[in-house]
This record gives sequence, C-alpha cells and structure tokens, in this order.
Amino acid sequence: MDRQNSKLGNQTAMVKAYGGALVLVDAVVLLLKILYYIGESIYRFFVPLEEKSVAGEIVLITGAGHGIGRELALRYASLGATVVCWDLNPQGNEETVNEIKKLGGTAAHAYQCDVSNREQVRETAERVKQEVGNVTILVNNAGIMPCHAFLDHTPEEIRKIFDINVLAHFWMLQAFLPSMIDKNHGHIVALSSMAGLLGIANLVPYCASKFAVRGLMESLSEELRCTASGRNMNIKFTTIYPYMVDTGLCKKPKIRFPSIMALVPPQEAAAEIIRAQRRDYTEVSIPSIWLSVNTSLRNLPEKSLIQVKDFFDSGVEAC
Repeated sequence: MDRQNSKLGNQTAMVKAYGGALVLVDAVVLLLKILYYIGESIYRFFVPLEEKSVAGEIVLITGAGHGIGRELALRYASLGATVVCWDLNPQGNEETVNEIKKLGGTAAHAYQCDVSNREQVRETAERVKQEVGNVTILVNNAGIMPCHAFLDHTPEEIRKIFDINVLAHFWMLQAFLPSMIDKNHGHIVALSSMAGLLGIANLVPYCASKFAVRGLMESLSEELRCTASGRNMNIKFTTIYPYMVDTGLCKKPKIRFPSIMALVPPQEAAAEIIRAQRRDYTEVSIPSIWLSVNTSLRNLPEKSLIQVKDFFDSGVEAC
C-alpha cells in the first residue's frame, strides 16, 4: 500500500511539474509576443501601413447631411466607393448627394432615417439591401451634444442623447453586421469622442454616451474575435475619438491655448477618419497625439491629473 501511495504521489508530482513547465513555456511565448508587437508598433509609427482601397465598397454614413458626415461622403465617393447617405434631414442629405454628383461621382444614394428608431432602421436597411446592395463599410457618425450642467438636463433630453448616440449604434449593427459576418468582409467605424475618454463638465450625459460607444466597439470586436472558430476574421473595427470639431455642435468652446488646441476643421477630421479606416487602425484620436497623451496622463496620481486639466482649461461652457 505504501508503495502504491508513493507511486501515485510521484505521478501527481510529475503531472504538476509538467503543468508548471507548460505554464512557464506559455509565459515565455507571451513575453516574446509582447516584445515582438512592441517592436512592430514602433516600426509602424515610422512606416505606417498602406491605405487599402475602398473602390467598389458600399459605404453607409449616418448623419451625412452636414459636418463630418458630409465630408466623409464626399471623400469616400472621390475614392471610388458607393456612398449611402442617411440623415434625419432629407434636404441636407440630398445636398450631400448632389454635391457628390457635381464632383463627378454617380454612385451616391440618399435615405431619410431616424437612426434612433429601430423599426425605421430595419425598414430602411432592407431598402438599401434591395436597391444598392450589402453595406461593407458602416460609419456610425450621427450624434447630438447638448451642453448643460447635469441638473439642467431634462429626462427627455438625456433619453434622446442615448437614443441617438448609443442605441442607434446597436440598431445599425443589428441591421448590417449579419451580412458582413456571412461574407467575412466588412468594417465598422464608430465616432466616440475625446469626451469618451475623459469626463468633461457640462457634458455629463454626452460623455457617458461616448464612453458607452467605446465599450460597445471594444467588446463587440472581442466577441467576434473569440467566435471566429479559428478562421481569419476579416471584419475590422475602428473607434474614433475626435477633439472638438468645428461643425456647430460645440456652441461655446472654452480653449485656453487656441494655437495648439484649436477646433478641428471637419475636412481634416474626415480625412483622418478615412485614413484610420483604410489602415485598419483600432483606435485613433483627432489629432492623433491626444490618445497617447490621455493614456500617459491616466498613469498619474488623480490630483496630478486634475492639475493638468486645470492648466489646459479646455472644454465647453453651459449653454
């Protein structure tokens, strides 16, 4: 009996030792991979990826009737993509399509849709599939940004912010993601905001909605990666964090250093968004430096971070 117990003890020890060795090997492999990808990231900082072609892709842009959405539509059309413009305002939407056609583009289509209304999204999406084809690049751009102190927001306004800035993303994804999964081809672009990375006074519901967009994109990308069943997933996700863009949404910007923190022109924002999408970047801020700055500052003690915020004194006034 003692000999049997001793044999079992030795076998158990060997199994534990083998398991420990496997964990050690996995840890070494993990470390080597981390070092490799750090090196790759440094290399790509100096030698960016080539921008992939979007010619022949069907690009759907929400909020295409003005601002960033209009600029995105114009630029995608100039690159040979078929552009599908969605907006609640039919006049602005038609103006975008007409401008595309004046510049020589013909593959542009306008659809009126309230993206916060799930049934409207479903019905309009079906029309797009029948009349244009399967959307391969979806840009969730539509959003609103009321600027008030938190207690001055009405319940109806808070609901509207989340309906448009968050829930609309869900309805659009439910409408267009299945065909991308079936074909294993597609790209989702979502506009969050720098206000989706740090809290800003007078924008509490807006900040919360943009934080939600970041969480949605990160978790959905991870879910698809984990369920890819070993195949190479060719559906890409890009989350954009713009600084204040000069589209009229920001009524009373507060900027202490306008020479380095001026409002971003919508043309520049659109160019950066399309560049990020064509290079398959996962996250990009506009200007690009702010994402790295935010990540670095988050490592500071909380009181130090507050002092930095007070020094730059940038944000929005209540209106």
